[in-house]
This record gives sequence, C-alpha cells and structure tokens, in this order.
Amino acid sequence: MLTRIAALALRRARLVLVLAAAAVAVMAVLGTGAFGKLLGGGFDDPNAPSTRAQALIDEKFGGQTDLVFLVSSGGSAAGGLSSPAVEERGRAIAEGLRNDPTVTNVVSYWDARSPQLASEDGDQALVAAHVTGTEDERADRARKLTDTYAGDRGGVSVRAGGQAAIGNDVTSQVGADLAVAEAIAVPVTLILLVLAFGSLVAALLPLVIGLIAIVGTFAELSLLGSLTDVSVFSINLTTALGLGLGIDYALLLVSRFREQLAAGDEIEDAVVTTVRTAGRTIVFSAATVAAALAALLVFPPFFLRSFAYAGIGVVVVAVLAALFVVPPLLVLLGHRVNKGRLPWAASVQRPDAPFWGRLAGAVMRRPALTALPVLAVLLAAASPLLGVTFGTPDERVLPESAASRQVAAAVQRDFAGDDTGSVQVVTAGPVASGPLGAYASELSRLDGVVRVDASIGTYTDGARGQAGPQNAALGRPDAQRLVVVTSLAPKSDAAQELVHDVRAVSAPGGTEALVGGDDARLVDSKAAIADRLPLAIGMIAVSTFVLLFLFTGSVVQPLRALVLNVISLSAAVGAMVWVFQDGHLASLLGFTPTPLDTSMTVLLFCVAFGLSMDYEVFVTSRMKELHDTGADRATTVTTGLSHTGRIVSMAAGLLAVSFFAFGTSSISFLQMFGIGSGLAIVIDAIAVRGVLVPAAMRLLGRHAWYAPKALRRLHARVGLREAPLEEPRTPVAV
Repeated sequence: MLTRIAALALRRARLVLVLAAAAVAVMAVLGTGAFGKLLGGGFDDPNAPSTRAQALIDEKFGGQTDLVFLVSSGGSAAGGLSSPAVEERGRAIAEGLRNDPTVTNVVSYWDARSPQLASEDGDQALVAAHVTGTEDERADRARKLTDTYAGDRGGVSVRAGGQAAIGNDVTSQVGADLAVAEAIAVPVTLILLVLAFGSLVAALLPLVIGLIAIVGTFAELSLLGSLTDVSVFSINLTTALGLGLGIDYALLLVSRFREQLAAGDEIEDAVVTTVRTAGRTIVFSAATVAAALAALLVFPPFFLRSFAYAGIGVVVVAVLAALFVVPPLLVLLGHRVNKGRLPWAASVQRPDAPFWGRLAGAVMRRPALTALPVLAVLLAAASPLLGVTFGTPDERVLPESAASRQVAAAVQRDFAGDDTGSVQVVTAGPVASGPLGAYASELSRLDGVVRVDASIGTYTDGARGQAGPQNAALGRPDAQRLVVVTSLAPKSDAAQELVHDVRAVSAPGGTEALVGGDDARLVDSKAAIADRLPLAIGMIAVSTFVLLFLFTGSVVQPLRALVLNVISLSAAVGAMVWVFQDGHLASLLGFTPTPLDTSMTVLLFCVAFGLSMDYEVFVTSRMKELHDTGADRATTVTTGLSHTGRIVSMAAGLLAVSFFAFGTSSISFLQMFGIGSGLAIVIDAIAVRGVLVPAAMRLLGRHAWYAPKALRRLHARVGLREAPLEEPRTPVAV
C-alpha cells in the first residue's frame, strides 16, 4: 500500500495536490457549520437515576430551579428590600419571567415575602425560575434573560446565577479561551518549526498538514453534530491534537526525506524510502493513538464520546494528509525543501543528534545508576494519586469574577433557607397520603437531613409539621416530589453517602422513587465511569499490545511500552492532583482547588496514553529497522535514538505547546487537561524515551525482541511490510 502511495506521488504529484486542495475546500465549507451544531454539557449518564429524576421533574413539575436572579439593594436604597426601587425591580423581573414562554416555576421573594428567599442581612432577595429546553438551549436562553434583567440600575444590583447561568458562563469562557490558546499556539509553533528545521520551506510543510487535520475534523464534527449529540468542548481537542499530530507526522516525513537526500539519494529514491519507512511508522502511530481514544466510546456521557469522535477524526485526517499531501510536495520541491536556510541550518539538518546517542550509550553502560533516580522522581510525582478524589464541574471551575459564581457563593453564604444542595426525590407514579407520609418521615430521620418537604407537609426528625404554600406544588395526581434539605457540604463524602442512604429507603406505595440533585448526579457520574473503566483500560491494553506486536514482531516490546507508559502517566496525573486538587500553584494559575473532574481525568489519561504511544512507535521503528539489519543491541539503541531523539523531542515540544496553551484558560478543568497533557508529553519524550527506554533495553538484553515461534510465524504473515517499488519510475523535473 505504501509503495503504491509513493508511486502515485511520483507519477501524479500535481494531480494529487489539486484533488487534495479541492477536498480541503469542501471540508472547510462543511466545517464552518460545526460550531452551530455542537452542544454544551453532556457530563451526565443519560440512563442514570438522577438524569431520569431530572427528566421526570421537568415533565411533571415544570422543572427544578436553574436560573436565579440575586436582587441587592447594597444598603444604598432606603428601606432595603422594602424600598420602592428594589421592590419595583424585583417584581418587574418576576413578571417578565412569568410572561416568557421558555420559563416555568417562577418564585419571587415579593410574592409572599418568604424568608427563605431573603438574605439574613435583609439586603438581598431572590427571583428563581426554571428555564426549559435542552442543556444547550437553557444556556442560550439564560444568556438572553441575563442580558435583559441583570445589571446595576437606580442603585439596585441584579446578578444572574443558577445552573443555566453557570453553563452559559462556562461555554462563553471556553470560546474566548480557545481563541487565546490558538493565538498563542500557532505563532509559537511556527517559530519553533523554523528553529527546528533551519529552513522556512521545510517548516511550513508540517504546519500545513496540521491545519488540514483541523479543518477536516471540523467537517467531521459538523456531520456528526447533525446525527448525534457532540460536545462543544471537542473543539479544544481538535485544535490541539490536530495541530500537534499533523506536525508530528509531517515532521517525521520531512526529516526522513532530508536525511535520504543528505545520504546521496535521488529525489525519487528518497521519496520512496521516506514513504515506506516513515509512512509505515505513521500508520502504526496513528493506529495506537486512535485505539486509545476509541476507548472513550464505551462511556455513557456524550461529553467523553465526543472526544473520541474528534480524536479519531483528527488522527484519520492527519495520517491521510501526511501520506497523500506531503509526498507529492516533496516530489515537486526536491532539494528546494531546504529553501530559506537560516544561519543555524547546518547543525539541525544533520541526520542524527549525537546528544541523544551519547545519552543512550551512557544509560546502557550504567542502567541502574541512571534509571533509578528518574524512576524515583516519577514515582514521587505519582504519589499524590493515593489521595485523589473526583468530582463534577460546578461554579468553582469559573473565575471568581464570574457573576454566576458570585451568586452561587452569596446564596450559600447569606441565605439560611438555601436548598440548592438538596436531594430531589420524585416518584414515577401516584402515591397515597399514608405511604407518602411514612416515606417522608423515614427520610427525615436520616443523618444529615434538616427537613423533608412533601405535598402533605414538612417533616423534621420523623415528625410532620404544617404545610406551607410551597408544599402543594410538590404533588401531582400521577407523581409526588420530595425535597430533602440537608446540612451537609455539597459534593462532600457525607453528602454522597446520604444519596446512597436515600436510595436505600423503600419507595412508597410500591412505586419507583428516583433520586436526583447535584450530589446524586455526582454519584451517578462517578459510577458510570467506574463501571466502564475496566473495559476501557482493557481495550487500550489489548489494542496497544496487538498493534505493537504487529509493528515489532516482539511480545516483550509491547509489555515494556505499557509498563513505562503507565509510570509516566501516573506521574503526570499525580502532579495534577498536587496542583489542582491540593491547590499548589492555585494563586499563580488563578483557579480554585477542587476534586479532579472525573471526565477530564479519563480524557487526560486516554489522550496522553495515545500520544505516548505515538512517540513509542517513532523510537521503536528506527530500532526495529536497525535490528532487522543485524546491528548489535548497543548499536540498535544508541543509533536508533540518535536518529529519532531530535524528532521526538521536537515533535513533543511542538505538541506540548498546543496543550500548554490551554493553561491560559480561566476554566480550571480545561487548565488541568491542557497542563496535564503537555506535562505527560514532556515526561514521556525526555524521561521515558531518553533514559528509561535505553535502560530497559539494556536490562532485557537478547530477550528484548523475543516472541514465541508461533507468534513469529504469525507476524511473518500479518505484520505490515513494504516491498521495494519494482515498477520503473518516471524521473521528476525539479
């Protein structure tokens, strides 16, 4: 296959490039529609009890409060909440919301002067409502409602909060952060490419492939967005991974082509050798990255599945662009690929990097002495994993300046009747008063429960109190809703344990009782990922082992790669625990320490694992090539690293820039993903490829390339090899 691709590039270079340009133009047109089809949210399991509870509350009870307007006199208006200016503003907001067809369940302090809707100091009050529609529609409608009603006028301040407003703020902030990250990554990447290649023309080729990968993946996401739910956050991975992998693959091809030219090959021979060797490496590298990202498809939340769509799309487009666009360009450019030489060109255009060869040689002479300190540092970095906790995104992922976060903090701090952290229970059928009362009474006795509001009354410590005006709204002929108000910190271990306790209480009257609320969503989100995690890890391990066996013909090399990758990934994720959970560097990076987001941690693992395998294939390919020619073990490693060390370090540096750029984000989970991915790439390229791989190869000795006879025969039949191009080639005019 690769030989035919080389032949096509030699004979029809211009035609292939014209067709490629047409394909890119079509993809660009399709890709422009992606942004209007992608959705926010997607963190929840659609089949989880908490999701079903929320859907039932939306259907039967008009939805749970998710938009809150905090009306504040700020002490400047005479009479506080009773002042004419404050009261007029509050009533106007409530009336406007009630007249809006996209809003239901409007509750205002000024309706019945409810003390639960007023702050303890008497200067703030709430107007609460539910915004209808999908999560993405709610965020958009919340934005419009915020623009209409929020702001400071006449000495009265109004700020918007609630889950819908938080979703709107997160989505808006991600869009702004993405623009900043791209503005940093693209020019820095171009500068690094020029420095790395020492030639303007050679530096532009990888950037072109990276941009094609991004445009092509946007087109894929646009098509998928018309068929299924796709998260808007997949755009972030598309830009970072598309630019990085496109550059990686083009970098490998261009470097090998220049190496062959420097060795005296004719242009035609250099192209064929480049496609057959570097092209084979790219195919296997792409397969390992795609296999790691495909594991995200097993998780129920479409947030994670969306990254599989984007990641696999990026890999496919990048490898196709690298194999079908770069070779024709090299054919036409020939020796002009070195055009625009810079003063340092001679040092970077060498086919080998003596530093990496000398490092590998030193490690192989003293494997324990050199590898043990590196292992110790990596294990120390991984040690915070012993205390890791997981959570789901809330208002704390936003900067403190975000209005929705300020409202959430004010409601939790200043309102004694705050029930935003309550557990929501809804029955999937009618319940008589007797069983309903017994059920509410039992719930009210659970540890941490302050009261239980039901349609027939409010229960405290098992005793029924008088029903307030809000209780009647909790009953329907075909369903009952109970609000379990707690004294527990939201999303704490105790709050999550209460969810399990509530679910353990037998449902009333033989109906099904669904438990929802923020704490229940967290419990269900963690369960959805934990239940599928063994399958995902198994898929990654098996697919990686099979692909590396087909690539190397050894059963030892895949095992060695898996062990070293787990060590480096553990170090990177452990460092993220130390930073983002424990709060080190919080003031520098400007975030609030929280438990690691479950979905983003899984995403970080899959992306970083795939990219580490990318560099594993880069290095192993050259070692395998030397091993097959009969080189001794020391030469295989030292020469292999001297020829790939610069490429791997350059590729890793360029890809890390794309991810580190997300460290400028104001959304903490996006910061964690970007910095964690970039750190994992750097650790793998330097510590693992530079030190641990040579040490492992030295310790494995003659067993490094071992495979049982049966598997050797299998590899001889199914391993990807390329026969030399036997058909005569037409000389290329350059």
